[in-house]
Parts: sequence; C-alpha cells; structure tokens
Amino acid sequence: MSTGKKVAIGAGVAVLLAAIIGFTVQQSHKNLVTVQTGKAQRLDLAAIVSASGEIKPKVYANIGANAFGKITHLYVKEGDRVKKGQLLAQLENVQPSADLNASQATLEAAQTDAVAATAALNTSLADLNRAKSDAEKAQLDWTRSQALYKDALIAKSDYDTQKAAWQTAESGLAQAEAKVAQARAQEDSANRHIAQNRANLRHAADVLDKTTNVAPFDGVITDIPVREGETVVIGIQNAQGSTLMTIADMSVITAEVEVDETDIVNVQLGQPAQVTIDAMPNRIFKGVVTEIGDNAIVRSTGVSTTQQTTASQEAKDFKVVVTLQDPPTEIRPGLSATAKITTASRSQALSIPIQALTVRKKADLLAASGEKDSVEAAAPQSDASNSGSSDAKDEIQGVFVIRDRKAEFVPVDTGIAGTTDIEVLKGLKDGDEIITGSYKVLRTLRPGASVKIDNSAPKKEEEESS
Repeated sequence: MSTGKKVAIGAGVAVLLAAIIGFTVQQSHKNLVTVQTGKAQRLDLAAIVSASGEIKPKVYANIGANAFGKITHLYVKEGDRVKKGQLLAQLENVQPSADLNASQATLEAAQTDAVAATAALNTSLADLNRAKSDAEKAQLDWTRSQALYKDALIAKSDYDTQKAAWQTAESGLAQAEAKVAQARAQEDSANRHIAQNRANLRHAADVLDKTTNVAPFDGVITDIPVREGETVVIGIQNAQGSTLMTIADMSVITAEVEVDETDIVNVQLGQPAQVTIDAMPNRIFKGVVTEIGDNAIVRSTGVSTTQQTTASQEAKDFKVVVTLQDPPTEIRPGLSATAKITTASRSQALSIPIQALTVRKKADLLAASGEKDSVEAAAPQSDASNSGSSDAKDEIQGVFVIRDRKAEFVPVDTGIAGTTDIEVLKGLKDGDEIITGSYKVLRTLRPGASVKIDNSAPKKEEEESS
C-alpha cells in the first residue's frame, strides 16, 4: 500500500472519529437544561405589609352649629392655632338675649314673692302664738268658773260668759293654725316658682350660650367652610347640621391606612412601621400600630360591611392606624401616605430567593424517583393536607437543588417572607445551591434532569439597571 493511501485512510479515520465525538457531544448537550442558581444563605428577614391611606390627627373635631341663626363674626381663619376655650364664632343672638333677660326678671319677681310669702308666714306664726295664749287664758278662766259655779259663788250669767270666751278662744286658735298652714303653702308655692324660673333661666342661658362657639381643646383650625353673614342650622335626625369649622390637635399625628383582608391577620398592635408621605419625598417617618379596625370596609364603596344589608364578595380592607413618633411641623391632615408595617422579623434565618419555590405533583415525583416512601416522608405535612383537600395532597412545595450536576427536587417548609427572600425551616442547609430561574425552566424542569449553570444573564441585567 502506497504512502498516499495510508495517509488518506488515516485522515478518513480521524474525520470519522471527530464526527463521532461531535455527534456524541451534541446529543449529550441536547439533554442539558440551562439554569440560573443561587445559594441558601443566612439573612436578616422582615415580613412587610404595605398599605396606603392619608394623614390624620389622632384628635380632631368638627365644630357644628348648635343654634339656628346668621353668623355675625368669625374670630379665626384656617391655619390659626387656638387655645381651649378661645372664642371661635358668634351667631346672631338678639332673641336669645331677650329671652334670657325676661327669664331673669321673672326669677327676680318670683324671689320677691317668696320673700313676701315668708313674711306672711312669720305673721301667721305670731298670730298663732297669740291665739294659743288667749286659748290657754280662756281655758283657765273657764275651769275656774266651773268650780265657782258649782259652789254657787258666781251667777249663771258669769258662768255662761266664761264658757263663750273659752269657745271663742278655741275658734281663734283653729283659725290661726289654718292661716299658718295657708302661709306655709304660699311660701312653698313661691319657692317652687323660683325653681321653675331658675330652670327657665338656665334654658335661656344655654340657648344664648349656643350662639357662641369656643375651642374644645388646643389645636389648629384646619377647615372653615362657612363665611360671615351665612345662616347655619342645627342637625336633626337623619339630617346633618351646618359645620362651622374643623379643629385638630396636631400634637399626635397618625397615618390611617387600609390593609388588605389577606394581610390583616398578620398585623398586631405595637408593631413598628415606616411611613412615607407623597408630599415629602425621600423622607421616612417611624411609627407604631396603635389601632386595628374590627369591621371590614368594602373597597369599591368605602362602606363598612356592618352597614350593608346584603353580603358582598368584593375585595375588602381593614382600617389600621399608625401613630407617627416624630411628625414634622409642616405636616398637614389629608396628605397621602403609605405605611410599611413590619409584621415579623428573623435574624440570620436560612433564606432562599422567593422565585426558587415551585410546586410539583406527588405522582410526578414518585414516577421520577421511584421511591414513594422517601418522597412522602420528605413532604411537609401542611394543614391543607390534613384537612382532606385533594389538591393539597397531590402537590408538594419545594426547590430544585444542584447535586452531581443534576436537578434534585427537595420539599421544604417555609416561614416568613421578605421582599425578595423567604425563610426555609426544613429541607435545606446553609450553602445548598438551588435553581432560581428562569421562570419557564422552573415550570417545566423534571427531577433528575441534567443541568448547565449559566448565571451571566442576571449579572448583565443588573449592570444595565445600574
């Protein structure tokens, strides 16, 4: 065989081997799945509930009209700081003032009548004492006359005269006692008239007092919807009265936010919160949860469910009040605000990215592993599975861990969730490499599949965003 043929045969064999090797490598790469990975690591986690609302003072009052009439004077304007008891507004008070003066005069007349009745009673008592003395003297003379007449020492005419005198004195005593009773009744009537007129005077004074409005506490005037010269009315049943102004105690400021019904179960009194105000960007105010509403509020209408006559399947919120610890002086009621409430926190918790969590059917895992007992033993026993739900029994939550360049599905128990990471209570250990993406890969990845790690794409995205 010539040298040329040998070279040709050698070259052909080399090309064939190269083709075989290339084909083998190509086929092996066909079964590889390109994934992105992360590490299970220790982090400080905080569960946050975010809700929006508005700034409100903890204590505020709408000063309403307590009387019907025209506003004659407004002594304050919006933004003024007032002290408790300071005069705020004056209504027309001509008629109430006249009624008060008339009641005062009637009371004074009743008091004069009472003085006269007391004097008449004293006179009647003096007459009664005199009548008693006359009756006692006549009684003695009559007794003495009876003894003398029995001994025939006085004439019959003298006897009859003493008897008549005694009877006259007894009648005078009875008359005096009747006059005293009458005088006492007149005095009691006069005193009752005084009490009645005093009540009328208090009523007239109260009506007059309601024509003036004073500050119920120290605060700031935040709204005055009326003007001098306007006529205001008091509220009646099912009809709201006129509001003169709103006063707010700005020493304690709150953010009143609406928390979604799915998050309210995690919110508790005393939890810390961070409040941001749209009108004050790049500033964060610390606060604490001081009030949690018990009644749900329908999101579309803002009406409490207790005020509805029919059940509603609409989304609902609950009112939560966050008290700001150091509110700025320039803050104003009604400003839009967002509160981020820390409902739970963990220090150095074993954590993984939230997107790494996935769900697989138990039947698929059993088919892939062929180890029924090991999968069932590793699967977390959730409340849903104990309740008999077929969906919960058929699905297992877990992550894919890289082991020997293959994706191994590991069931996990999770704890609190932060913004991007979630706590792992059971199933992983510190440093485990887990598959975090892509989303499409995690949806379709099979347990035991060979994988190729490529973490370059996320790095490029981070560089572009920076």
